Amino acid sequence: MAVGNGEYGTLHAVPGVRLAAVSAGIKKPGRLDLVLFELNEGSITAGVFTRNAFCAAPVILSKAHLGARMPRYFLINTGNANAGTGAPGLDAASRCCEALAALGGIAANAVLPFSTGVIGELLPAAKIIAALPQALSTLSADNWDSAARGIMTTDTRPKAASRQLTLGGKTLTLTGITKGAGMIKPNMATMLAYICTDLSLTQREAQTLLRAAADKSFNRVTVDGDTSTNDCCMLSATGQSGVSFASLPPVEQTLFTTALQELCVELATAIIKDGEGATKFVTVDVEGGADSEECLKVGYAIAESPLVKTALFASDPNWGRILAAVGRAGLHELDLDAIEIWLDRTKIVEHGARATSYTEEQGQRVLNQEAFTIRVSLGRGGARERLWTCDFSHDYVSINADYRS
Repeated sequence: MAVGNGEYGTLHAVPGVRLAAVSAGIKKPGRLDLVLFELNEGSITAGVFTRNAFCAAPVILSKAHLGARMPRYFLINTGNANAGTGAPGLDAASRCCEALAALGGIAANAVLPFSTGVIGELLPAAKIIAALPQALSTLSADNWDSAARGIMTTDTRPKAASRQLTLGGKTLTLTGITKGAGMIKPNMATMLAYICTDLSLTQREAQTLLRAAADKSFNRVTVDGDTSTNDCCMLSATGQSGVSFASLPPVEQTLFTTALQELCVELATAIIKDGEGATKFVTVDVEGGADSEECLKVGYAIAESPLVKTALFASDPNWGRILAAVGRAGLHELDLDAIEIWLDRTKIVEHGARATSYTEEQGQRVLNQEAFTIRVSLGRGGARERLWTCDFSHDYVSINADYRS
């Protein structure tokens, strides 16, 4: 199940980027499960990664390789996370990098490996290595859709977004893909996300722009409150447009920054709309906080409450569950009389109790919708934050109970 139709329109090719998606037979024969990105020489890449202490072998290697040189290839496999595999897992990922490097005539640390799938199983390096020649021979600038499909696991549909804008007198492109449906509460970015542009960026510019965009998009989504061992988000700038970020006037720098953040929000919310078993797409707005931190505490208390999420699935306007989540968020000296809560434009709570204007029928109309907003005003200051979540359905349990079968 998923919310909306998942359509994403035209995916513009990014000059300096070629992609391929092939089947290596990692988990299911015939399924696209190996994706290759080729970046032109001189491309700059920035990344943000999971903070899970049990980070996967490919995360360890990608972070090391990213710091060593400018990457030329991303090698992405699904069906196996290569996490919780210790030294053998690192060796398997390294062998895949070395094999691709030998075929491409580059150094092994110019390859960044990425994996997603079942935790605790050793990466089948031989299958990946055997599929590399086919991947290299099918590289194309127009394979974004195939790549989006090739990184899927429990996703029901591919997730991608693309933008073009005129800066410095030229048309620039931003295109990205992502995957993720469960084990989603990023502590940096999301499950896997790859964004490319033909703008020229320095390493510092790319890292700063990506971090800021991820913090307001991928770091504001939650399906189930679980942070993966394999999360990453990468931004690559090929410079093929001939336009540099530093050369742009401030107004055009802002236009690019905004476009990048909007693209990241589109990708991140696509994950929530395709959350495992999701039937509802819910925006949680918290305003009037003393600072951003307490707004997020309240937001996540609501968005990750199993009681709230199951009520959302049932389209049950059980507003007391939302009230209780706000109350247990841990805010110091919370003034209950100052708190107001809405479902879309319907006020449900004021002065510590049900709003006098609220009726069950009003709440029911909102929750019958596929998408709506829960808004909380804390009355404590000027801070505000927005995040996105989904409901918990019977299918969420079934998907995760059957995940390894």
